[in-house]
Amino acid sequence: MPMGRQQALIATTFWGTLTGALAALMVLAFRWVIEDGQRLFLPNGRLGGYESLPGWLLLLLPLSGGLLLGWLFERLDPELREVGIVHVLLRLKRPGRANLPFANALVQFFGGALAILCGQSVDREGPGVHLGAAVGHRFGKHIGAASVNIYTLTACGAAASIAAAFNTPLAGVVFVIEVLKVRYRIERFIPVIAASVIGAIISRARYGDSPAFQVPDLHMGSLFEFLLLGGVGLLIGILAVLFVITVERVNQRTQAWRPLLALGCAGAVTGLIGQFYPQVLGVSYDTLDAILNDRLGAGLLSGLVVSKLTATAISVGLRVPGGLIGPSLVIGGAAGAFVGVITPTWVGFSIGSQSFYATMGMVAMMGAVLQAPLAALFALLELTADPDIILPGMTVVVIADLVARQWLGKESVFEHLRALADPGDQHHA
Repeated sequence: MPMGRQQALIATTFWGTLTGALAALMVLAFRWVIEDGQRLFLPNGRLGGYESLPGWLLLLLPLSGGLLLGWLFERLDPELREVGIVHVLLRLKRPGRANLPFANALVQFFGGALAILCGQSVDREGPGVHLGAAVGHRFGKHIGAASVNIYTLTACGAAASIAAAFNTPLAGVVFVIEVLKVRYRIERFIPVIAASVIGAIISRARYGDSPAFQVPDLHMGSLFEFLLLGGVGLLIGILAVLFVITVERVNQRTQAWRPLLALGCAGAVTGLIGQFYPQVLGVSYDTLDAILNDRLGAGLLSGLVVSKLTATAISVGLRVPGGLIGPSLVIGGAAGAFVGVITPTWVGFSIGSQSFYATMGMVAMMGAVLQAPLAALFALLELTADPDIILPGMTVVVIADLVARQWLGKESVFEHLRALADPGDQHHA
């Protein structure tokens, strides 16, 4: 590499590292607002403890929150209502609009925090990607970087946000390639890797070395289980198809709805479902922790699959300013755990634990919905710190991904939503 290019790479890596730090701090600030808000009003200050609320409040909280969000969004310029990963894709992939206004990031920060605090069935990771990418874009413009380097710093911010959210730096890098469709170039991805590393370091400084979810020791019981894992992959692939189609259909049929009507309906649906399955309210990571540690029975697990899929798909389709990565993990984890609970009674061989199947379902659903199989597998490796889990993980991820691709094509749920938001956009990064 010529000396001039080496110096440029070193400089961009330096700026990328700073971008990663800023993006991680933004994501942690967003998480802090949500968690401290929950501690203030949820019973016993328990994070995610919406199921402890009385029934009337389980309905009123998401309904009133949706109406308030709708009322606020109606007072914004339509372009300021664009938030989330779909917004990042729209802005990065259209010539002349490769711009991420920081005003939209502010709307995402406060709108996403309000949505999650009010119990909407969405996550903080989708908003985190928007916030990280916007920080990278803003920082690049602030230092006067060339447009190609601003693009790189935007990718740095997105990677750092995933690394900080889940403590998974490798998955953060691959997410940028598979989901944001940022083309791999060595001079671009050395800064992205540096940003992802610093994002994970800052997250660990605040929350410790443990990954986002406490996954117990996992193992297979028999080689015959690969047959069962194939069935899990098929089931998860079908669930991913149902989820993406529901999101797409709801979004398509409500494009003309006012924000007050759309977000109010989303809150009403979530509140009504919460009367039967209050675990669907909010991010639901406390429920995922219970799933991964074998604390839920078959009846509740099957109900959670249907209820979380329905509440999240409708909420995302109606444009609630939150994400769907976390809910996809909950849906897949519950479906996998359900298989792990019911199969020991009718198979003739030893099988792994409920936690094992929950973990398999979790990463398979993430990979199929996002069309990001490598990101899912790296997340599996980083969450479990167990290389032996990769072989069964590859089995379920590949089968789920193939099923989803057969019905949906090769695009992620975000690309489907991007096409609906801007049908005339045929450009690719």
